[in-house]
Amino acid sequence: MQPFGYRLEQAMGRHGPLCVGIDPHPELLEAWRINDDIDGLRRFALTTVEALEGRVAALKPQAAFFERHGSRGLAALEEVIAACRDTGTLCIVDAKRGDIGSTMAAYADAYLGNNSPLAGDAVTLSPFLGFGSLAPAINMARENGRGVFVLALTSNPEGHEVQHARRDSGTPVAGTISHHAGVLNTHELSGTDPSIREQRNLGSIGLVVGATVGDAVRQLDLDLTAVRGPLLAPGVGAQGAGPAELEEVFGDARRAVLASSSRGILRQGPQLSGLREAAERSAHDVAKALDR
Repeated sequence: MQPFGYRLEQAMGRHGPLCVGIDPHPELLEAWRINDDIDGLRRFALTTVEALEGRVAALKPQAAFFERHGSRGLAALEEVIAACRDTGTLCIVDAKRGDIGSTMAAYADAYLGNNSPLAGDAVTLSPFLGFGSLAPAINMARENGRGVFVLALTSNPEGHEVQHARRDSGTPVAGTISHHAGVLNTHELSGTDPSIREQRNLGSIGLVVGATVGDAVRQLDLDLTAVRGPLLAPGVGAQGAGPAELEEVFGDARRAVLASSSRGILRQGPQLSGLREAAERSAHDVAKALDR
């Protein structure tokens, strides 16, 4: 496979900078008038894939909503990942894994290994045991043409306790995370196959930066343009982020943003036409807000 960053750039160019989350939340299942059980989970998730395959830059199943159904839920997640792969739609598994040593290596094998049914095109990771602890996952992602999105600056009110904290050097934790990602992406891009080098702007090590974090990027003096990787931005649409918020948070890094929207689109199901129309509107609005 070509590197994930390259494939994501191509998908964003074709379909717009929108990622749609697949979040089988009980509230959404109820809105679709289907049961909160394994059959309802499968119907919800696979209907979303059917509606949006080949129409958005990426789909992002939230692993927790599958895990709550045990082994059958994980089997449904495997089906979703396989369905995305079969249709050529990028799949970001939102698992937020993070650990050390052999345990992190096992997570890497599960979500990034070529022989794993849980491996999508990318996975979300938590770096708060130290960015270096993610090395097994980052190395495997790069070896296999996959990507990772590392939590950096999230919009939950508790996030600032860690992400805004400053090290002895004065650098905030979020700044350290973004710096490490930038170094890795610069190294990847400098070694890109010359035949596609001019087409590449994004490396395969992305960050998760909430679209509703307000002026936190400015307050922490983060240079998101230096990351040189995709910026997965939850919070667009139903959670409140519009053009003004995207401008405030991302500034000159807007062209690297992959906006994530879930509820605002998923509520328009279960009809395929409703999901497609909602995704098309959202992609148009996001592209306009990001000056794409």
